Amino acid sequence: MHRKLLLSCMLAVGVLSGCQTAPRPLEPIPDINAFGGAGGVGQGGTGQVGTGQGQGGMGGNGQYSHGAGGRNPQGGQGGAGQYGGNGQGQGGYGQGGYGGAGMAGQGNSPYTPADLNNPSSILAQRVIYFDYDQARIRAEYLPVLEAHASLLSAYPNLRVRLEGHADERGSREYNVALSERRGYSVRDYMAARGLKNQQAEIVGYGEEVPASLGHGEKSWSENRRVEIIYVGE
Repeated sequence: MHRKLLLSCMLAVGVLSGCQTAPRPLEPIPDINAFGGAGGVGQGGTGQVGTGQGQGGMGGNGQYSHGAGGRNPQGGQGGAGQYGGNGQGQGGYGQGGYGGAGMAGQGNSPYTPADLNNPSSILAQRVIYFDYDQARIRAEYLPVLEAHASLLSAYPNLRVRLEGHADERGSREYNVALSERRGYSVRDYMAARGLKNQQAEIVGYGEEVPASLGHGEKSWSENRRVEIIYVGE
Protein backbone atom coordinates (compact mmCIF):
# COMPACT_ATOMS: atom_id res chain seq x y z
CA MET A 1 0.00 0.00 0.00
CA HIS A 2 2.84 2.30 0.78
CA ARG A 3 4.28 1.56 -2.60
CA LYS A 4 1.04 2.56 -4.35
CA LEU A 5 0.89 5.83 -2.37
CA LEU A 6 4.45 6.74 -3.31
CA LEU A 7 3.75 6.03 -6.98
CA SER A 8 0.66 8.23 -6.91
CA CYS A 9 2.58 11.18 -5.41
CA MET A 10 5.32 10.96 -8.01
CA LEU A 11 2.69 10.90 -10.77
CA ALA A 12 1.03 14.04 -9.37
CA VAL A 13 4.28 15.96 -9.17
CA GLY A 14 5.03 15.11 -12.79
CA VAL A 15 1.64 16.35 -13.92
CA LEU A 16 2.03 19.68 -12.04
CA SER A 17 5.51 20.22 -13.47
CA GLY A 18 4.22 19.83 -17.01
CA CYS A 19 1.62 22.57 -16.49
CA GLN A 20 4.08 25.45 -15.51
CA THR A 21 4.59 28.30 -18.04
CA ALA A 22 8.07 28.61 -19.57
CA PRO A 23 9.95 31.79 -18.41
CA ARG A 24 10.01 34.87 -20.81
CA PRO A 25 13.36 35.66 -22.43
CA LEU A 26 15.16 38.79 -21.05
CA GLU A 27 14.69 42.07 -23.04
CA PRO A 28 17.92 43.47 -24.54
CA ILE A 29 19.56 46.43 -22.70
CA PRO A 30 18.97 49.68 -24.66
CA ASP A 31 21.95 51.18 -26.47
CA ILE A 32 22.57 54.63 -24.91
CA ASN A 33 24.02 55.84 -28.21
CA ALA A 34 20.61 55.50 -29.81
CA PHE A 35 19.32 58.56 -27.89
CA GLY A 36 20.26 62.21 -28.60
CA GLY A 37 22.51 63.94 -26.04
CA ALA A 38 21.41 66.85 -23.88
CA GLY A 39 21.36 70.24 -25.60
CA GLY A 40 23.99 72.84 -24.54
CA VAL A 41 23.06 75.93 -22.52
CA GLY A 42 23.16 79.16 -24.54
CA GLN A 43 25.19 82.13 -23.23
CA GLY A 44 23.72 85.05 -25.13
CA GLY A 45 24.28 88.37 -23.33
CA THR A 46 22.09 91.43 -23.15
CA GLY A 47 23.10 94.30 -25.39
CA GLN A 48 23.59 97.76 -23.89
CA VAL A 49 22.10 100.80 -25.57
CA GLY A 50 24.65 103.54 -26.03
CA THR A 51 23.68 107.13 -25.32
CA GLY A 52 25.09 110.08 -27.30
CA GLN A 53 26.45 112.94 -25.23
CA GLY A 54 26.73 116.65 -25.92
CA GLN A 55 25.82 118.71 -28.91
CA GLY A 56 27.27 118.39 -32.38
CA GLY A 57 29.66 121.06 -33.60
CA MET A 58 28.25 123.98 -35.53
CA GLY A 59 28.15 123.60 -39.28
CA GLY A 60 30.39 125.74 -41.44
CA ASN A 61 29.17 129.15 -42.57
CA GLY A 62 30.37 130.76 -45.73
CA GLN A 63 32.27 129.85 -48.83
CA TYR A 64 32.96 126.22 -48.08
CA SER A 65 29.48 124.96 -48.96
CA HIS A 66 27.54 122.71 -46.61
CA GLY A 67 28.12 123.00 -42.89
CA ALA A 68 29.87 120.16 -41.11
CA GLY A 69 28.42 118.52 -38.02
CA GLY A 70 30.52 117.98 -34.93
CA ARG A 71 31.92 114.62 -33.84
CA ASN A 72 28.81 113.47 -32.03
CA PRO A 73 25.92 111.06 -32.63
CA GLN A 74 23.53 113.98 -32.78
CA GLY A 75 25.46 115.97 -35.33
CA GLY A 76 25.60 119.73 -35.55
CA GLN A 77 23.56 122.06 -37.66
CA GLY A 78 25.28 123.54 -40.66
CA GLY A 79 24.98 127.23 -41.39
CA ALA A 80 24.04 128.97 -44.59
CA GLY A 81 27.03 130.13 -46.59
CA GLN A 82 27.83 132.53 -49.35
CA TYR A 83 28.42 129.83 -51.91
CA GLY A 84 26.78 126.76 -50.42
CA GLY A 85 23.47 125.66 -49.05
CA ASN A 86 22.37 124.86 -45.54
CA GLY A 87 24.33 121.97 -44.08
CA GLN A 88 22.95 119.53 -41.56
CA GLY A 89 25.25 117.48 -39.33
CA GLN A 90 24.45 113.78 -39.34
CA GLY A 91 25.76 111.71 -36.50
CA GLY A 92 29.62 111.86 -36.25
CA TYR A 93 31.25 114.16 -38.72
CA GLY A 94 28.21 115.57 -40.46
CA GLN A 95 28.04 116.46 -44.12
CA GLY A 96 29.94 118.95 -46.17
CA GLY A 97 33.29 120.44 -45.35
CA TYR A 98 35.16 122.22 -48.12
CA GLY A 99 32.63 122.21 -50.94
CA GLY A 100 31.25 118.84 -49.82
CA ALA A 101 34.46 117.04 -50.84
CA GLY A 102 37.06 118.05 -48.32
CA MET A 103 37.32 118.87 -44.68
CA ALA A 104 34.55 118.47 -42.14
CA GLY A 105 34.45 120.05 -38.73
CA GLN A 106 35.15 117.56 -35.97
CA GLY A 107 34.83 119.65 -32.86
CA ASN A 108 32.51 121.95 -31.02
CA SER A 109 33.96 125.22 -32.29
CA PRO A 110 32.00 128.40 -33.01
CA TYR A 111 34.41 129.14 -35.89
CA THR A 112 34.71 127.82 -39.43
CA PRO A 113 37.34 128.42 -42.15
CA ALA A 114 35.00 130.99 -43.69
CA ASP A 115 35.63 133.22 -40.67
CA LEU A 116 39.24 133.61 -41.78
CA ASN A 117 38.00 135.89 -44.56
CA ASN A 118 35.53 137.78 -42.40
CA PRO A 119 37.05 141.14 -41.40
CA SER A 120 34.76 141.37 -38.39
CA SER A 121 35.83 137.97 -37.03
CA ILE A 122 38.51 137.66 -34.37
CA LEU A 123 40.18 135.17 -36.73
CA ALA A 124 41.02 138.04 -39.03
CA GLN A 125 43.68 139.01 -36.47
CA ARG A 126 46.78 137.06 -37.51
CA VAL A 127 49.66 139.06 -35.99
CA ILE A 128 50.81 138.70 -32.38
CA TYR A 129 53.14 141.44 -31.11
CA PHE A 130 55.76 141.10 -28.36
CA ASP A 131 57.62 143.30 -25.94
CA TYR A 132 61.30 144.03 -26.43
CA ASP A 133 63.51 140.96 -25.99
CA GLN A 134 60.52 138.90 -24.84
CA ALA A 135 58.76 135.73 -26.05
CA ARG A 136 55.96 135.92 -23.50
CA ILE A 137 52.49 136.37 -25.01
CA ARG A 138 50.77 139.57 -23.96
CA ALA A 139 47.35 139.21 -22.35
CA GLU A 140 45.59 141.19 -25.07
CA TYR A 141 46.40 138.47 -27.63
CA LEU A 142 45.23 135.47 -25.62
CA PRO A 143 41.62 135.58 -26.97
CA VAL A 144 43.00 135.73 -30.51
CA LEU A 145 45.11 132.62 -30.02
CA GLU A 146 42.25 130.82 -28.29
CA ALA A 147 40.02 131.48 -31.31
CA HIS A 148 42.64 130.17 -33.75
CA ALA A 149 43.24 127.13 -31.55
CA SER A 150 39.51 126.40 -31.52
CA LEU A 151 39.32 126.53 -35.30
CA LEU A 152 42.42 124.36 -35.79
CA SER A 153 41.19 121.82 -33.28
CA ALA A 154 37.84 121.53 -35.06
CA TYR A 155 39.45 121.30 -38.51
CA PRO A 156 42.53 119.07 -38.09
CA ASN A 157 43.41 119.23 -41.80
CA LEU A 158 44.14 122.94 -41.50
CA ARG A 159 47.84 123.85 -41.25
CA VAL A 160 49.52 127.05 -40.12
CA ARG A 161 53.01 128.46 -40.40
CA LEU A 162 54.04 130.57 -37.43
CA GLU A 163 56.56 133.11 -38.71
CA GLY A 164 58.56 134.73 -35.92
CA HIS A 165 60.30 138.10 -36.27
CA ALA A 166 62.48 140.45 -34.24
CA ASP A 167 63.53 144.06 -34.50
CA GLU A 168 66.98 145.08 -35.71
CA ARG A 169 68.66 145.37 -32.32
CA GLY A 170 70.92 142.50 -31.34
CA SER A 171 73.01 140.10 -33.39
CA ARG A 172 71.56 138.20 -36.30
CA GLU A 173 71.96 134.84 -34.54
CA TYR A 174 70.33 136.10 -31.35
CA ASN A 175 67.37 137.57 -33.21
CA VAL A 176 66.79 134.37 -35.19
CA ALA A 177 66.71 132.38 -31.95
CA LEU A 178 64.45 134.96 -30.31
CA SER A 179 62.02 134.94 -33.21
CA GLU A 180 61.88 131.14 -33.08
CA ARG A 181 61.13 131.23 -29.36
CA ARG A 182 58.25 133.58 -30.09
CA GLY A 183 56.87 131.13 -32.66
CA TYR A 184 57.10 128.23 -30.21
CA SER A 185 55.46 130.32 -27.52
CA VAL A 186 52.46 130.89 -29.79
CA ARG A 187 52.32 127.24 -30.81
CA ASP A 188 52.54 125.95 -27.23
CA TYR A 189 49.73 128.21 -26.07
CA MET A 190 47.44 127.01 -28.87
CA ALA A 191 48.51 123.38 -28.38
CA ALA A 192 47.24 123.54 -24.81
CA ARG A 193 43.85 124.46 -26.32
CA GLY A 194 43.46 121.83 -29.02
CA LEU A 195 46.06 122.52 -31.72
CA LYS A 196 48.03 119.43 -32.77
CA ASN A 197 51.76 120.07 -33.00
CA GLN A 198 51.86 118.62 -36.53
CA GLN A 199 49.45 121.34 -37.64
CA ALA A 200 52.00 124.09 -37.03
CA GLU A 201 55.36 124.86 -38.60
CA ILE A 202 57.65 127.37 -36.87
CA VAL A 203 60.01 129.61 -38.85
CA GLY A 204 62.30 132.20 -37.28
CA TYR A 205 63.28 135.07 -39.61
CA GLY A 206 64.97 137.24 -37.01
CA GLU A 207 65.31 140.79 -38.30
CA GLU A 208 65.44 139.82 -41.97
CA VAL A 209 61.79 140.47 -42.89
CA PRO A 210 60.73 143.71 -41.16
CA ALA A 211 57.14 144.92 -41.32
CA SER A 212 58.39 148.49 -40.92
CA LEU A 213 61.65 149.89 -42.25
CA GLY A 214 62.08 152.66 -39.65
CA HIS A 215 64.69 152.71 -36.88
CA GLY A 216 62.67 153.96 -33.93
CA GLU A 217 60.46 152.37 -31.32
CA LYS A 218 57.35 152.59 -33.48
CA SER A 219 58.95 150.49 -36.22
CA TRP A 220 60.65 148.16 -33.75
CA SER A 221 57.36 147.41 -31.98
CA GLU A 222 55.76 146.50 -35.31
CA ASN A 223 58.64 144.15 -36.16
CA ARG A 224 58.58 142.17 -32.91
CA ARG A 225 55.84 139.78 -33.98
CA VAL A 226 54.59 136.33 -34.98
CA GLU A 227 52.42 136.07 -38.06
CA ILE A 228 49.88 133.24 -38.29
CA ILE A 229 49.85 132.07 -41.92
CA TYR A 230 47.26 129.50 -42.96
CA VAL A 231 48.86 127.17 -45.51
CA GLY A 232 47.06 127.14 -48.84
CA GLU A 233 45.28 130.47 -48.49
